Amino acid sequence: MTEATDDAQVSVRDVPEKKRFEIWVGDTLAGFTVYQPGPERYLFLHTEIDDAFGGRGLASVLIKQTLDEMRARGLGVLPQCPFVRRYISRHQEYLDLVPAHYRSRYDLPAATG
Repeated sequence: MTEATDDAQVSVRDVPEKKRFEIWVGDTLAGFTVYQPGPERYLFLHTEIDDAFGGRGLASVLIKQTLDEMRARGLGVLPQCPFVRRYISRHQEYLDLVPAHYRSRYDLPAATG
């Protein structure tokens, strides 16, 4: 999961031993989103981008690629993290990753529309 931003290679990696997805710009860790894994879904708890990398949209890149990976793995998402929740709310193509019976808990619509 890589792309180029500001002439530096941006990559997103799952680091299961730390229970987080990390976003790297070149050789520098720029941020991460912390999760609690489960057999059917992951609970996302917190997302953080280093101040030195703020304002570049890296949090959105991180969450988009993380959600794409969850979809590829066939896993659901519980967006406890406010940023992840807001991202899903604004990009409803990811709403299906949140099981329908959990959506009201996160102030998400029951269905896309």
